[in-house]
Amino acid sequence: MRRCVPLLVSALLAFALPAAAQELKIGLKAEPSSLDPQFHNLGANNQIAQHIFDPLVARDAHQLAVPALALSWKPVGDTVWEFKLRPGVTFHDGSPFTAEDVVFTFERAAKVPNSPSPFTSITRQATKLEIVDPLTLRISTAAPAPLLPLDLSGLPILSHKAAAGAAPEGRTTAALDRGEGLVGTGPFRFVEWKRGGELVLARNETYWGPKPAWAKVIFRPIANQAARVAALQAGDVDLIEDPPSADLAKLKNDARLTLAEAVSSRVIYIALDNFAEPSPGIPDTKGKNPLKDRRVREALSHAIDRTAIVDKVMEGVAQPAGDLLPSPAFGTSRDTRPDRYDPAAARRLLAEAGYAKGFSVMLGTPNGRYLGDLKVAQAVAAMWSRIGIKTEVEATAPAVFFKNRDEYKYSAYLAGWGAESGEMSNPLRALAATPSREKGMGGTNRGRYSNPAMDAKLEEAMRTVDDTKREALLQEASRLVRADYGLLPLYFELSVWALRRDLSYAGRADQATLAQFVKPVVAIR
Repeated sequence: MRRCVPLLVSALLAFALPAAAQELKIGLKAEPSSLDPQFHNLGANNQIAQHIFDPLVARDAHQLAVPALALSWKPVGDTVWEFKLRPGVTFHDGSPFTAEDVVFTFERAAKVPNSPSPFTSITRQATKLEIVDPLTLRISTAAPAPLLPLDLSGLPILSHKAAAGAAPEGRTTAALDRGEGLVGTGPFRFVEWKRGGELVLARNETYWGPKPAWAKVIFRPIANQAARVAALQAGDVDLIEDPPSADLAKLKNDARLTLAEAVSSRVIYIALDNFAEPSPGIPDTKGKNPLKDRRVREALSHAIDRTAIVDKVMEGVAQPAGDLLPSPAFGTSRDTRPDRYDPAAARRLLAEAGYAKGFSVMLGTPNGRYLGDLKVAQAVAAMWSRIGIKTEVEATAPAVFFKNRDEYKYSAYLAGWGAESGEMSNPLRALAATPSREKGMGGTNRGRYSNPAMDAKLEEAMRTVDDTKREALLQEASRLVRADYGLLPLYFELSVWALRRDLSYAGRADQATLAQFVKPVVAIR
């Protein structure tokens, strides 16, 4: 009985809102390049698609898998997943949702012409789709695919009836951009879009899930950060995404406004050269690479005051990191903490490793790729220098930095990684696994760190479809990297939204702005 109360209150509040209050205006930092949900796998596009369409499996605010159009899913063998679809769901045009719509969606993904970032990265895992009955679908894969349900959270399901059209790929992208066949099962339906101007959606009154509070949502692209803030303060919009950190104090002190924050899945970290000897940015160790010594890597970690960086450099728009993903993401451990700031321990470790007098190192960083990246690198350099590691910063434009990094020109560098899957195998596979093109491992491991024990745990996890066993394997793999100081996580970026004080928004780790989760705040007297 108790569980029903919040839903009842929410429904009554939404019903009681005056007509004017049921319109929500959102200032976006970027407009979508298309409304075709399969044209461009891009954040600005995907968050709009989540209003109009539903996937089989959704993600909650922490990027954990939750049921959507699929009520449940289970492996029925190492290479087959079975999905039980939600009954009674209808598209915006009233047609029923069935497994046929899922098959159409999969088949169309490979046929969309001129896609700059196709959704085949998701659908190509499937070797066979079998419709067992209208509400049961089996998906076969060539190899064990434990992440398939989570990957499908990025695939909006189209209506076979509405989107089929006459072309092999179904209706063209241009037609969908005009709203022709742009029919989903999502909480909002399409009304109109003027490229460069407003996108208008209306509430789906027959939505299968919780009804949004807003009868009408208007999205306005405002690329300039200062202009977005000005629009909010003037009342032209009700909510904006990504306000500049320099304005956060001003926004917090505005009695009309409030902020919503969420720890994102993007970690800012330092990678260290674990391979080259001599290492390119270390000139004074007679050809020896001190970073190959675990004690030196640990010393560098203890020399970093992560709390000071978050508070003073990032102005609070970050959270100190002790892992590559924040808890409770899948594969993380709740008891993991950031490395403590302990310069005395750092000096002791350096002495034990034979570097009591320190050495010199160049720290590479992009300038303008991540919020405050240059200032953070300079702060780390100052902290390292205090323990005897004379550190200079080489800051370059992002394109130049990534070219240098990919050519292994840095002994140490600062970078960021956003885990699209929201679970631990993603950063481990990209950043910490021994580089292997054949295995698809270590693609962004430019420090060439290698830990065979960790690789074994990770590869076993990638073959394991049982969630409980896979999570334990990922937790152990992550622990091995942390214990070896294979990477030095610094902090997780915070996603920030600014909005009217009479509204609330549950910030999301995926940094998406979703109108269905914006709620009116009603004072209870």
